Formats: sequence, structure tokens, C-alpha cells
Amino acid sequence: MQIDQQTPEWYRARYNQLRDQALLTESATRPAFTPIEMTESSVLHRETIPGGWYWSTLLPRGQALRLINTSGNNGVSVGLWNADDLSERYNVGDTIKLQWTTCLTTGRVLFSDMGRVLASIIGDSCGFSDTLVGGSTPQSNARNFGNEGLRNTRNNLRLIAGKHGMAQHDVTSCITFFSHISTQADGSFRWIEGDVRPGDHVDLRAEMNLLVAVSNCPHPLAPEKSFAPAPIEAVRWQAPAIKPDDLCRTFCEEARRGFENTDPLFV
Repeated sequence: MQIDQQTPEWYRARYNQLRDQALLTESATRPAFTPIEMTESSVLHRETIPGGWYWSTLLPRGQALRLINTSGNNGVSVGLWNADDLSERYNVGDTIKLQWTTCLTTGRVLFSDMGRVLASIIGDSCGFSDTLVGGSTPQSNARNFGNEGLRNTRNNLRLIAGKHGMAQHDVTSCITFFSHISTQADGSFRWIEGDVRPGDHVDLRAEMNLLVAVSNCPHPLAPEKSFAPAPIEAVRWQAPAIKPDDLCRTFCEEARRGFENTDPLFV
């Protein structure tokens, strides 16, 4: 088949076919959320991240990072880079486009700008995240709290990047967990209250050797009246061995292809 010789009608039909397949996948019944057991012997490092502050870690392939939202903060932002080649980083456009969804929770994967899988979301007790609005900025803090000098995710991620030899242009997209955002008919975004609970956690499994950046700042659309994020806990631990029916690797065809691009790097 000569793809470049097809008609516009063929491309439209193919698009509709792929979209419908993705909608069926998204509407399929997911297994009930069951927390993955993190035994004390599997724990490699624990870190408490104060409210407003940041932390970074190297996360080798096969290890996992658990972020525990101890007090129910409205948002914890994460940036991801390939630790072996920092020019490869998390790409929000490909992550959404390739999986045909903005619902990034248990079973979904996070793609790089090279079409490879950086990390898998192997557990998410909250079930809601946002990767469209972006993290907080001096401007959003000025709007929400009347003080642009408060700590914010954009500057936190830039500080982490600088400490690892990167520049501002190396800080692109992030994903903010523990955040429920709805897209309105006019294209605007709205915060949905009531879905973030104290003790919620998310588990990210590294599918490449990663540099992970974490910013403990509120989502810019969160309804806080004052800037007072509580500490969160970050735990680096050895993830369980991957089984043939691993949800993240088998949930959709696009994820399977992403792993086909990723796994040969580690043979």
C-alpha cells in the first residue's frame, strides 16, 4: 500500500476507524483499582517534599516512583527526561494523540518526543490528572494568591533542569497528578472539586532510565484561597516483575508499538 498515494477520503476513513477503535478501548471496563503492594524490602529511598518545593531523582528502568498525597494537595507536577539522553523528554502531544485520550491514569503510558515509552502509570488511586493546562507559574500565583514571588512549578522545573546541565528550553510539558480538569464546550478548562483525597497515591514505573522532576505546588486552577501546600512523600522502589498480561503494555495497540520502539534499547 502506497500511503502517500491515498485520497483525502481514505485518510478520513482511516482516521475515523482508528478513533472508533480507541473509543472502544477507552470505554472498556478496566480492572478494579487494586493498590500494588510496596513491601519494605522493595523500598530504595524515601523523600519528604515540603509544600512549594521540588525534588528530582534518577529512576532506572524497572524501578517505580510512588507519590503519596498525604494531605490531599490539589496537584503534584512531574517532568520526565531520558536520563541517558536528556534531549528526549516527556511529550504531551504524542501521549494524548497516540492513546486518543487525555485521561491519563492506571494503564496508560507517558510517551517521549521520540515515540518511546518513558513511564507507565501502574497505579493511580485518585484517577485524575491534567497534562493540558500545565503547572503553576509566577503569573498564575499572582492571579490566584496576589503574589507572583511564591514558589511555582515552572521555576521549580527550571531549577531542576539547570542542576542537571539543561537550559530553560529543555523544560517543556509536565503532567500534574491529583488534579481533575474538565474541558468545556468553548475550549476553556474548569477545575472539578471533590476527587482528590488525603492518602491518594500514584505509581510510575520507569520504562527507560529516567530523570524525574517533582514539583509540590498547587494546580493553577485549583480553588485554593491561600498558598499552603502540605508536604508529600516520594518513594523510589523496585517495581514487581512485568507479566505478559501487563495492563500498561497491552491496554492499546499504540502502547504496544511504543514498547516495541523502547525495549530494543535495553536488549
